[in-house]
Amino acid sequence: MARYHIETYGCTANRGESREIERSLREGGHHPVSGPDEADVAILNTCTVVETTEDRMLRRARELDEETPADLVVTGCMALAQGEAFEEAGIDAEILHWDEVPEHVRNGECPTVTAGTDPIVEGVVGILPIARGCMSDCSYCITKQATGKIDSPSVEENLRKARALVHAGAKELRITGQDTGVYGWDDGERKLHVLLERICEEVEGDFRVRVGMANPKGIHGIREELAAVFAEQEQVYNFLHIPVQSGSNEVLAEMRRQHTVTEFREVVETFDDTLEEWTLSTDFVVGFPTEEPEDHEQSLALLRETGPEKINVTRFSKRPGTDAAELKGLGGQVKKDRSSEMTDVMMDVVGSAYDAMVGAEREVLVVEDGTEESVVGYDRAYRQVAIPGGERAGLEPGDTVTCEVTGHNTVYALGQPV
Repeated sequence: MARYHIETYGCTANRGESREIERSLREGGHHPVSGPDEADVAILNTCTVVETTEDRMLRRARELDEETPADLVVTGCMALAQGEAFEEAGIDAEILHWDEVPEHVRNGECPTVTAGTDPIVEGVVGILPIARGCMSDCSYCITKQATGKIDSPSVEENLRKARALVHAGAKELRITGQDTGVYGWDDGERKLHVLLERICEEVEGDFRVRVGMANPKGIHGIREELAAVFAEQEQVYNFLHIPVQSGSNEVLAEMRRQHTVTEFREVVETFDDTLEEWTLSTDFVVGFPTEEPEDHEQSLALLRETGPEKINVTRFSKRPGTDAAELKGLGGQVKKDRSSEMTDVMMDVVGSAYDAMVGAEREVLVVEDGTEESVVGYDRAYRQVAIPGGERAGLEPGDTVTCEVTGHNTVYALGQPV
């Protein structure tokens, strides 16, 4: 039996895959240790979103190669899209797809069920990757080279995993994937709304469900059905992450994003019409090589118009092997200035949303400890609420508490238990 150390970087989909790796290893009788120096094998689950992340992954792989007395396994997006980079950097590692990792570590051994085979959750949060891959072909994205097209397990299989996570103590299920909106597309029918409804109606327990990133194009065709499930099922957070990336149709076309600004608006309008209150989360890429000043202004206008309460702003970064890497880029100062301008607008939009919460009462599910004896949770619309002194008040992850919102710190609310 092997002693393993695993480190995970990047999105919740990566973390979900690491949980699956750990589950399989534990079923085989292997067990985690506190650090790479004690391990028979170190596993690095990588991200490769931007160039700085790539540099960080190579640096950490080199450190683990030196620290681990035995094997180093590298998996995740950078390993699959740029596996040669590790060899070129002189790093001695096995480069594997994530689902090949357990078999490599087990070295042909048959799984031996042990007492440690319960599903693994992070505190009270259970991560449920419902599919891998996507249906997009974005010109700037290197992740597609690692994940491929959508591969959707059945609804029944995901239901089984959801039950196991709740049985293991999960109070919040995070539905993840490269693009949750196209779940089931490979079988000819998008089924995200079907899966959510069945999880809520057939999985017994006290839990909430958060839907992870879904591209606007995939959501657009099921927007009415999905919004209806959100409205009907109390367990589902009224929260949707749909990255628009640009407010310009011309830039979206160059990005090969498949959706239009109008389709993004129509998704937002459907949820506005169906739900009394919900949180829109989106992403913008600033400084794409073909982005003109008027394109940037259209993005700022869309940000102000739709009022998302969670916004990720990323400066364009060329990724090797992508079509966009061949385009002549904008200057670094241009990207920096546009990023700063959008961030200022973002802070105004988000701050206004949290300011409007002050004085209201919210039912909050506590999911983690905060700083200085605070605890952190989320309301029904997945707005983050920090509760100062929550630990002293006896609150702990998994508790549900009614709070009065007493203030905010721009990107999260401050709550006092009622």
